Amino acid sequence: MGVSQRVAAWLRDRGYDVLHLRQAGLQTLPNGEIFAKAIAERRIILTFDLDFGEIVALSGGQAVSVILFRLNNSTSPFVIKRWARVLADAADALSAGAIVVVEDARHRVRRLPIGG
Repeated sequence: MGVSQRVAAWLRDRGYDVLHLRQAGLQTLPNGEIFAKAIAERRIILTFDLDFGEIVALSGGQAVSVILFRLNNSTSPFVIKRWARVLADAADALSAGAIVVVEDARHRVRRLPIGG
């Protein structure tokens, strides 16, 4: 959600199975349906939409990881640069279920379920 197709292409070039909603014609899908699709397909959601952090926190333990970008600079090169630095650190948590908040100069990893 809100993540450039160039970022998706960068991930795809590195061997990740990426589905960009716009490329699939699903860009108008409501957040709840995106979340359900991610659960069904065992995907990780990359987004600038702050609602997804709350959706995951209230999901009752559904194992969908979310990368939440909170960047002042949302250009593709900067997003890629930040994500490249965070990816190795967050990979294990993401495969188990986590929210990763990526900011301009730092990132935080919260394993799911929150409060569990």
